[in-house]
Amino acid sequence: MTIADVARDTFDVFGTSAVLLVSAVDPARVLSQARRLADRELAAVDLACSRFRPDSELMALNHAAGDGPQLVTPVFADLLAAALRAARITGGDVDPTCGRALVGLGYDRDFADVVEDAPPRLTGPVGPVPGWQHVHLDGRRAWLDRGVQIDLGATAKAWASDRCAELIASELDCGVLVSLGGDIAVQGPAPLGQWRVRVTDHHAAPLSAPGQTVTISTGGLATSSTTVRAWKVGGRPVHHIIDPATGEPARSCWRTVSVAAGNCVDANTASTAAIIRGPAALDWLHNIGLPARLVRHDGTVETTAGWPQGDGPGAAA
Repeated sequence: MTIADVARDTFDVFGTSAVLLVSAVDPARVLSQARRLADRELAAVDLACSRFRPDSELMALNHAAGDGPQLVTPVFADLLAAALRAARITGGDVDPTCGRALVGLGYDRDFADVVEDAPPRLTGPVGPVPGWQHVHLDGRRAWLDRGVQIDLGATAKAWASDRCAELIASELDCGVLVSLGGDIAVQGPAPLGQWRVRVTDHHAAPLSAPGQTVTISTGGLATSSTTVRAWKVGGRPVHHIIDPATGEPARSCWRTVSVAAGNCVDANTASTAAIIRGPAALDWLHNIGLPARLVRHDGTVETTAGWPQGDGPGAAA
């Protein structure tokens, strides 16, 4: 019997760090091929939906809000469909029409370049976001109602993880883990002992940081946190998870929520919605059967639906 081994690559993408792991008989060779496939797909996603480059399809669609249907690429159509599905299944808690709210908080560039404690861009109350019902997709035609500005940050990175993992496993016949800023997707046969993942507030935290090591063999795992992409605006602490009901950063009893699901998009959709739902997230996650780990601001932890207790050995991603 031939035993597979694991090879690892790390790189920067989408303003965050990425980890690519492959499990194969000749992992070094497979890893180089996997990285080429991932780079190609991630470049296509960036061109489709980056809010920080003027030539992206998302920026073109935002600029054309109110002007009627625009023809979009299949990649952008899939990304937009994922965002609209997330809004629908969460009752609008994860809503793509938060673009203007994020710009008003100064998050209009890669996070590393966000100006700390800059004056607010918007004056007066922000109010609820327009709502995902004002975003329209018909095949490869997309359009926004006037005044609507979208951001796909709640789903695009997770969608890209799923897409890369599926493509690499299918084309290279290997096991693969793709982590984009902690949005993790796995496909293909897992290595011996499964994939080990350290769950913390920040995906790039050292192994000594408070958290838990879990193992996964299929599907997706995602963590949403109010502590990572956080900054100040006019002296006020803010973060990137917008409550659609207010248009403001969510005021949640949870600082971090991690969820496992059948794919990374569903995991990230649920973890983001849980931050926004606050205390009600516990019953919601239990009722839909998603294993989750929810951390309060004082560090106390709640788990749901069979999330493992205790800590596993080591960590791979």
